[in-house]
Amino acid sequence: MAGDPSSKDKIIGKRIDKFFIGLESAFKFVKRFFQEVWFPPYEFKEVIRQCYQIGWNSLPLISLTGFIVGVVFTNQSRPSLAEFGATSWLPALISIAVVRAMGPLVTALIAAGKVGSSIGAEIGSMKVTEQIDAMEVSATNPFKFLVVTRVLASTFMIPILVLYTDFVALLGAFTNVHFNELVSLSTFFVQVFDAISFLDVTSSMVKSLFFGFTIGIVGCYKGYNSTKGTEGVGKAANSAVVMAMFLIFIEELLSLQVTNFFRQL
Repeated sequence: MAGDPSSKDKIIGKRIDKFFIGLESAFKFVKRFFQEVWFPPYEFKEVIRQCYQIGWNSLPLISLTGFIVGVVFTNQSRPSLAEFGATSWLPALISIAVVRAMGPLVTALIAAGKVGSSIGAEIGSMKVTEQIDAMEVSATNPFKFLVVTRVLASTFMIPILVLYTDFVALLGAFTNVHFNELVSLSTFFVQVFDAISFLDVTSSMVKSLFFGFTIGIVGCYKGYNSTKGTEGVGKAANSAVVMAMFLIFIEELLSLQVTNFFRQL
């Protein structure tokens, strides 16, 4: 019977088993990456090509989003500071928010949507069309060529994109502040750099490395294990985005706790 408690227990048990089997599979996938990355052959050309794909092709969207984030956050913060006559604190407030949290998080989420889905769909389509099997037959290591190169490229490029997003967001904030408070460019950036510390920049770059690794490894894992033809490719791309975003938020929460611990020392 559909309402039988034993049948419900079986369904729950199957879901739990499926979860832990998937967790084991993901762990083995990550373990294999760290085993493969240290040994030749090293696919330098493919890594550079993937860096170009991830970095250069993401610039237009990153630029527009970063600039809008800077303008909107400045507009939203001004009324609150104006109540206390503290609009002169805007550059410092914006720099802290952008460098510590908004820049890395916005960049990672955009990359998860654009890069993660692209990697998942590309490798997934190669999986279902048996191109990966053909690579194995031709004595090519598909894991090293497809997975290791993409994970390394995303790990290297996301921190660079984060720095670029921070700069563009601060330019957007300066544009808004200049038109409203007539603050000069030099004055604005002096206040910006006075407000942030070495720990802020370091923590931002370190967590960006983790964000990049997460985006690359999740996209590759979902694509490499996709099934059921074109439907599986779509599911791989979609689940790569959802899972990467979820893990990015978890990593952001953990990095905040670690950074606050060092800040209190």
